Amino acid sequence: MNLSITGRHLEVTPAIRAYVLNKLARVARHFDDVVDTQIMLSVERLKHTAEITMRLRGKDIHCEATDGNLYSAIDLLADKIDRQVIKYKTKVQNHAHEPVKRQELAVE
Repeated sequence: MNLSITGRHLEVTPAIRAYVLNKLARVARHFDDVVDTQIMLSVERLKHTAEITMRLRGKDIHCEATDGNLYSAIDLLADKIDRQVIKYKTKVQNHAHEPVKRQELAVE
């Protein structure tokens, strides 16, 4: 999995990078087919925003979380992306295992 963490008006310190990696390990535990992940952390006056774009096979998932604290925004973001990945995974699993519906020909 390729992971890039970018900061807008913010320097991404090793502590922030380690915190993000720790939180995203939960997502990697659920789903292994992640192609690429981009994380954008931004700071405005009283608003800290964390955005993520996760590329999966055949699907891009995007989430955004805003809070007054950067670490809280990262926590909210991890919860949101975790829910979306689980939702996507269950959809893929349910559709992959459906039996093929065959139409029987009426014989007269």
